[in-house]
Amino acid sequence: MTRPITLFTGQWADLPFEEVARLAGEWGYDGLEIACWGDHIDVSRWDDAAYVQGRLDILERNGLKVFTIANHLAGQAVCDDPIDLRHRGILSNRVWGDGDAEGVRQRAAEELKNTARFAAKLGVSTVTGFSGSSIWKYVAMFPPASEEMIEAGYQDFADRWNPILDVFEEEGVRFALEVHPSEIAYDYWTSQRTLDAISHRPSFGFNFDPSHFVWQQLDSVAFVLDFADRIYHVHCKESVTNLDGRNGVLGSHLPWSNPRRGWTFVSTGHGSVPWEALFRALNSIGYSGPTSVEWEDAGMDRLVGAPEALAFVRRLAEIRPPHASFDAAFSSRT
Repeated sequence: MTRPITLFTGQWADLPFEEVARLAGEWGYDGLEIACWGDHIDVSRWDDAAYVQGRLDILERNGLKVFTIANHLAGQAVCDDPIDLRHRGILSNRVWGDGDAEGVRQRAAEELKNTARFAAKLGVSTVTGFSGSSIWKYVAMFPPASEEMIEAGYQDFADRWNPILDVFEEEGVRFALEVHPSEIAYDYWTSQRTLDAISHRPSFGFNFDPSHFVWQQLDSVAFVLDFADRIYHVHCKESVTNLDGRNGVLGSHLPWSNPRRGWTFVSTGHGSVPWEALFRALNSIGYSGPTSVEWEDAGMDRLVGAPEALAFVRRLAEIRPPHASFDAAFSSRT
């Protein structure tokens, strides 16, 4: 089953978009999952036809296509509570404004609406990103959080995201939430509860990234199979645990490359994600969208790692759909 292999530009936003496109094209990627930060995409210019065409021209010059755009940073601010200096570090001046928390959330929501509009102008049907969460701060469960407090968090998510999804549906675009710590959906059961909160709207699904399942000791294959109709996009990113009795799964506020961390991101194919089983599962559910390499290894030069990751994912792409080889062999004998 052939799927496009793309490079997520979020970890490359320090470089001009044209430079990232040149590198990805030279390495042999099929396309890009373009981040809506740095100079890669300015979603406020969704109605500027010349600007939109300029992005497409850069891709064409480098033999690339766009299948997905991503707005994780603005999405994070839609539901987060508190809004603080961490958000100042990731948001544009346009979204941050005067820093008033509710104003930031409302401007972030408008940014997501414009992201859907920009995607439609590019001919893209999926936007990946984060949602933020007003209840992630309760995840440690002490002091105890009541069920009413948790339910209020899911209601807050629904109240803020339903109007955003209205625009997505008007534009014929889907939102794929990356199931990830600090989001409203960060594991199996919170993913179910998130879908329930918005009455399973078809415009909302998941960007599946198995790296975030490893350290939580979740079954990533089961997630793919159980949420088959909601897997709208796939990230290929690797992680590994390093639990030796001192290192904890929460990371201890240590940087990614610190050996005392209980888990970290590593180069694709060198960690704990069951890649072959996952690709067989993706084949079994008929997933035909992009597999997007999200390069995030503090211990390896990305100019080396990104082409290496592409080669690894290309090999995984050779895994056939279930029973394909058997069916072909059988039919040739009849």
